[in-house]
Amino acid sequence: MAVPEAEAILGVDVGGTFTDAVLITAEGHFTGKAPTTPDDQSRGVAEATRQVLEKAGIEASEIGHFAHGMTVATNALLEGEGAETAFLATAGFTDLVEIGRQDRPSLYRLQATHPAPLVPPERRIGVVERHGPDGVVEPLTEEEADRVAAEVEGLGVESVAVCLLHSYRFPGHERALAEAIRRRLGPEIHISLSHDVVGTFREFERAATTEIDAALSPLLAGYLDRLAARASETGLPEPEIMQSSGGVASLGEVADHAAVAVLSGPAGGAAAAALIARSSGERNLLCFDMGGTSCDVCAVEDGSVHETAAKKIAGRPIALPMVDIDTVGAGGGSIAWRDSGGALRVGPESSGARPGPACYGLGGRRPTVTDANLALGRLEAGKELAGGIRLDLDLAREAIGELAEELGIDTEACAEGIIRVANSEMVRALRVVTVQRGLDPRRFTLLAYGGAGPLHAAGVAEELGIGTILVPMAGGVLSALGLAAADRRRDDVRTVLLAEAEIDPGALRDLIGDADQVGWDLRYLGQSFELTVDDRSADPARLRELFERAHEERYGYADPEAPIELVTVRRRHLSAGPGFAPEARPEAEYRGPATVDLGEATLHVPEGWIARGEAGGLLRMTRSD
Repeated sequence: MAVPEAEAILGVDVGGTFTDAVLITAEGHFTGKAPTTPDDQSRGVAEATRQVLEKAGIEASEIGHFAHGMTVATNALLEGEGAETAFLATAGFTDLVEIGRQDRPSLYRLQATHPAPLVPPERRIGVVERHGPDGVVEPLTEEEADRVAAEVEGLGVESVAVCLLHSYRFPGHERALAEAIRRRLGPEIHISLSHDVVGTFREFERAATTEIDAALSPLLAGYLDRLAARASETGLPEPEIMQSSGGVASLGEVADHAAVAVLSGPAGGAAAAALIARSSGERNLLCFDMGGTSCDVCAVEDGSVHETAAKKIAGRPIALPMVDIDTVGAGGGSIAWRDSGGALRVGPESSGARPGPACYGLGGRRPTVTDANLALGRLEAGKELAGGIRLDLDLAREAIGELAEELGIDTEACAEGIIRVANSEMVRALRVVTVQRGLDPRRFTLLAYGGAGPLHAAGVAEELGIGTILVPMAGGVLSALGLAAADRRRDDVRTVLLAEAEIDPGALRDLIGDADQVGWDLRYLGQSFELTVDDRSADPARLRELFERAHEERYGYADPEAPIELVTVRRRHLSAGPGFAPEARPEAEYRGPATVDLGEATLHVPEGWIARGEAGGLLRMTRSD
């Protein structure tokens, strides 16, 4: 399914329940799946890799490229974990993250609160220094830098986040603080400098992102060190890591800045989806990646995945480029339960890799989405999964039966209800990335992948009014395949704040440099927020034309007399990955009701639908009536 390089390519994706591996060689692609090992995810990576090497009959030394996506940073952020961190800010601004935007997280839910800062007040240090937008207002003295370093030493922290006023433009004081801290504490302590992590203005988002980066980087670096050690022991190359932006970067870059990898795992699937969109001719796709723990959704429009310059993850803003993915706690292992009002609910709690769904026979007693699919005959009883797990129908029905009794319905009705509730959660997420962004989901094709995605594809498509579904034959490991095929990518974002009179061809050429792609954040002078346009022409008139077109499209008007301002430049450096190549058409046709075993996933074709094989290793499912 991909064009191999001279040497084999390995992609490994760690999910909440299973770890997937794809190995691409000149002879084809080989897949493996192992239970995720939460205590040390590198063990699951090693097992999945062993499987694909054995299937391909090659040695680890024959692999030329190893790309990896994982949930280490994601899970730590969701759980509020991380290294003990100190937060350094200009005196008077140490509570930046806690104060935030002084808004409510939910307009009508008065009890809802923002997540607490990762750094408590006792580990926040004010620094006597200050820059204004035009330069130094109060210099940072050597004595003050040494005082701050001594205070950091006294806190006994593992990591330091530094966010000083206007450091996106004048980084000297942040660098001086880092030098003073390292002189006193040595090179082992991790330091995240806001101008290095984010590089853009807006103090709250820059401070929050830097705090996240500092808290998560030691944790992620520890995991990546273990992963690199396992890779070295077995003869594998050092892994490159998928970033939230959809491109891979070196292990060292990501270990230094964990904030770039918060959406590392889901971004691999999005990268694969964009390649499928371009190779299949289906330029507009709604991507629906349902695994064992969660469901990740995003949109591909005109062959490109929707991206965003900033996003909230677990209620915390991250001001970095990333794929615009929305996640809900609805996966195969999501637990069904009765709420206090007597309603059937599904998720967000998951049975995870251990004990897993009741039907796994590993000690789980509560019913899950996987149990419901098995009870309804959409999964084959007795089928062996990764890790030697066999699906036990009796255990599934027993778990569902207990919940059914609580709800006062029969077991089959309860199983059907679990599927409908799970589907409604996923439909809600898909509406977030379409309807809430002004897109009509009916003009998209649904791309269903992940271990459980194809099981639920038809039900989700019917609720959204979508008539066509694409299911990759390798859908159960598509994120790992996307990792192997993804472009190598580095993003550089910098606030410049240039008035229109300063936006001349020479200045634009200097800002573009050797970047492969360039985006410009522009606004009318006096506006609070910007619009991003892409252009490499270094032509100020062209930039204004693109901005006004975008402004009219977004807000319904443009003002040719108003001056504009260039706020931020976004540079991207690319090195093309191997990509996808068309495969032979799978000669197959399935009329519903039917169940199709895809190896690492299962496709459910309900009555009234038909699935046909087509080029590119895809099944196309449409209504048959």
